[in-house]
Amino acid sequence: MKQAELKRPGWDDYFMDIALVVKRRGNCLRRQVAAVIVMDHRIISTGYNGTPSGIRNCFEGGCPRCASKVRSGRNLDQCVCAHAEENAIIQAAHYGVALRGATLYCTESPCLLCAKMIISAGIKKVIYGNKYHFSRQVSALFGEAGVVCRRHVRRREGV
Repeated sequence: MKQAELKRPGWDDYFMDIALVVKRRGNCLRRQVAAVIVMDHRIISTGYNGTPSGIRNCFEGGCPRCASKVRSGRNLDQCVCAHAEENAIIQAAHYGVALRGATLYCTESPCLLCAKMIISAGIKKVIYGNKYHFSRQVSALFGEAGVVCRRHVRRREGV
């Protein structure tokens, strides 16, 4: 085996690495999150968190909640930002791309709202980086819907 082949990342590492780059586009002042949707080892949609298209970005004062000093998890009804998973699903819909059977890679575990969208979009696998408010309800919904959900564990290169 050639040296270059030994350092080739596995698919999960590859798509999670791409998600980490996409995450840098997030315009939320509080947390940057990204999602990459894949079908047959090909990227079909990406999304990052932030204000909707045409609305001032968070860092420009577009979201009153993000501009405030409210604690994490509070006043969520004031937030106008869309989640990364939500944006990736919306982008696919905008361009007429079906998601049935796709895999979604996300830098954070999905919330309940995103879990419902993931299920409704027909996505069958979710691989996430960090565990963020991953609830039993999300886990139960994914289980009932047949969506495989697991945390990403980085492979050793060359394995």
